[in-house]
Amino acid sequence: MALSAPTQSDDGVGTHLEFPDNGLMIELVGVNGANLAQVENSLGVQIASRGNLVDIAGDPDDRGRAVEILTAAYQRLEAGKTVDPATIDGLIRMGTGNIGGGRPEPFRGDHVEIKTRKKTVEPRTQAQKAYARALYEKELVFGLGPAGTGKTYIAVAAAVNMFLTGHVDRIILSRPAVEAGERLGFLPGDMKDKVDPYMQPLYDALNDFLPGKPLGRMIDEKRIEIAPLAFMRGRTLSRAFVVLDEAQNATAMQMKMFLTRLGEGSRMVVTGDPGQVDLPKGVTSGLGDAESKLGGIPGVGFNRFTAKDVVRHHLVAKIVEAYGGG
Repeated sequence: MALSAPTQSDDGVGTHLEFPDNGLMIELVGVNGANLAQVENSLGVQIASRGNLVDIAGDPDDRGRAVEILTAAYQRLEAGKTVDPATIDGLIRMGTGNIGGGRPEPFRGDHVEIKTRKKTVEPRTQAQKAYARALYEKELVFGLGPAGTGKTYIAVAAAVNMFLTGHVDRIILSRPAVEAGERLGFLPGDMKDKVDPYMQPLYDALNDFLPGKPLGRMIDEKRIEIAPLAFMRGRTLSRAFVVLDEAQNATAMQMKMFLTRLGEGSRMVVTGDPGQVDLPKGVTSGLGDAESKLGGIPGVGFNRFTAKDVVRHHLVAKIVEAYGGG
């Protein structure tokens, strides 16, 4: 049986598809629009449907990918096969490739672009570029260096990119709440209210990459988690992109606990500034301990930044240098 394709038109702003069989559209769209939402989240496009008509807005290349995925899904339905979120996930992966296999999507020759729903992140120094590549090529990466060098920002951008393209199912962002210490119980509110101030930099990064409503929904559905390091104990984190920020404030035992959470199909990134340890005197920083123990293990990447990689206000680099951070 010859399989048909939708009639397609493009007005420069959006792509418009008209599918031949209106009866197949309910399955193509999915329950409550789940299949279309999955394509939207993966490619960063906006999709609207009515009857057998589908309108796609967004970047032209992303619209083209969405057309390919929806056409392939529709043709499966014509052939008597089913289409569900797992099918859509498979079609997306076939186009973007799997982590660890071939050249990942963000790389175009020597150029690196990490696409998210709200913006595209381009490394601005050679150290940042090497770091971005390591995030896609290694399962465990350490980003070491002073504030303002993009360690956490680039890691969260990569996490969002891999989540949207279906390479991981969850994003988990964590920090040690060292400053809270014994004072945590005196802060107002429930546990979330108490720890959220320490997690705010991670929320800020996510808000740069994902629109508010989808981000809120993903957090409610636990597809994105932001939690203190202590909450990681006892878990196995599979098919997740996991970031530990401010890792210089983790103890050696906490670091071991965190690193051993790594599960199948996951990526783990540890960021921190060895020169800004806030642990009590005499307590060994887990970041330095991990560097000394894991430095020679294949598959573990250590990327180091200096004041030359600071991308905040130009005075920040001078401040870092003045304090001996680069």
